[in-house]
Parts: sequence; C-alpha cells; structure tokens
Amino acid sequence: MRARDFLSRAEKEQVIDAVRRAELVTGGEIRIHIENRCKDDPRESALRTFHILGMDATAARNAVLLYVATESRKVAVIADKGVDAVVPKGYWDGICRLMTGAFARGEYARGLADAVEEVGRLLAEKFPYSEDDVNELPDDISYGEEE
Repeated sequence: MRARDFLSRAEKEQVIDAVRRAELVTGGEIRIHIENRCKDDPRESALRTFHILGMDATAARNAVLLYVATESRKVAVIADKGVDAVVPKGYWDGICRLMTGAFARGEYARGLADAVEEVGRLLAEKFPYSEDDVNELPDDISYGEEE
C-alpha cells in the first residue's frame, strides 16, 4: 500500500487530532512519518527522518517520531535524548506492538491514534504542559518521497 493511501482523508484528520489532543497536556512533541519502503533497519530510517524533520532541535529535546513504512510493513519509534532518558526499558517496543497489532487488523488510523495517545500520556507525565509552551513542530503527517 502506498504511503499517501495508507489513511483516508478522514483517518488523517483523526490521527492529526490525536496528536493535537496529546500535545495539549504536554510540552513534548509528537510527529508521524509515513513512507513506502524502508530499505534498511527501520530504526535507522526513522533516525534519519527524525533529523531531516528537525525533531532534534526542540528546546527540551522531547520529541517523538512514529515511523511507518507501508510496503515494507515496518515501524519504529525514535525519541530525542530528553525523552529516552526517562522512558522505561522496552517502552518503544510496546508502542511498536500496539501499532502493528492494529495494522494487522486493518485498523491503521486506530493503531496510530492509540500509539499517539499512549506516547502523549508518557510525555504528559514526564514533560507536563506549561503556560509558556510553544508548539515547536507541525502536527501534520509527513510523507517520504514516492517512488
């Protein structure tokens, strides 16, 4: 399945809304990136994407990327060092399982929205929202180049 066809227009809005809701209670940042293929280790591809999207430039180093390669059927989660320092061991693996479990049932938007909500809860606990918080990164879904 092509990256841009992974979610319908309504599903994209559902997932973006989940990101916006999550970020209302945290100073952390969450982004989703979808591309067609992952030619190497998904964590390596996600890390490259994390840097390309400028997610390593948040003030508190508290950004999280949910990465999906649709045709390769791979997912990964990458977090900046501020988040990784406070996350329990194996937490990101659990988020990946949450996504892939829903994806296996054809529930792509639900898998992403549930993952965003779970990451949002963690970020709210570790990086609570404050009055002076600024949304440092776009809430929209980014896409890799079509091949």
